[in-house]
Amino acid sequence: MQRLIEQVSAEVVTPRFRALGEGQVQEKNPGDLVTVADREAEVLLTRALTAAYPDALVLGEEAVAERPGLVAAYAAADHAFTIDPVDGTQNFVHGSPDHAVMVSESRGAQVVRSWIWQPQHRLAYVAERGAGAFCNGVRLHRAAAPIDPARWRGVTSRRALIGRALPGLAALRLTWVCCGVDYPHLIQGQADFILYAAARAWDHAPCSLLLTESGGYLGTVDGTAYQPQGPEPQGLIAAADKATYDAILRLI
Repeated sequence: MQRLIEQVSAEVVTPRFRALGEGQVQEKNPGDLVTVADREAEVLLTRALTAAYPDALVLGEEAVAERPGLVAAYAAADHAFTIDPVDGTQNFVHGSPDHAVMVSESRGAQVVRSWIWQPQHRLAYVAERGAGAFCNGVRLHRAAAPIDPARWRGVTSRRALIGRALPGLAALRLTWVCCGVDYPHLIQGQADFILYAAARAWDHAPCSLLLTESGGYLGTVDGTAYQPQGPEPQGLIAAADKATYDAILRLI
């Protein structure tokens, strides 16, 4: 799978980086961009997954824009894949290397494998349930958050919260605006918790396994563990560990 993702990225994503032509960027909704690279990468990945796993459901971000019923089908599927063909599309459009191609596999409503490829950084993140998480073959272990909560570094995708602080904590900063970059930074210690508003499965399913297999925790603002195939939550808290998640949950 990792080889497939890298091949598709090399074929249709990277050649468009900082080289998008007229008409190759569109708005699906105000501020929600899609490029020719998103569309072509999703087609190629979907085709390959469908050929290899004909009985599995494939939930692609761009396919959902045209077939919203796929979300309900994904929720009910026993075997499914998610595809985010270019996570961080706005970054990609504006020439930032902080973008990724992401795929996850679920069986019995549990994410069992996931792959995140950051083509410009040449970083491949792979996770398998019960077997760990790795970056370019090196196993990942999230260190515990600092004992003093005042030293916790929090980031958020909720722009209205940037610069604000939860009681006793430092002010929130903006994430890297790409889940496929945010979560690795959390795991590697550049942040201790992340607050998210939207919780689309193609954004968070692959990252959820990477985080939990590294020792971190991902839960909803309602106090439950994140389930990609469950009802979409109103917000998520990704944290260095369960204790940090519990503390942030109490503060919000």
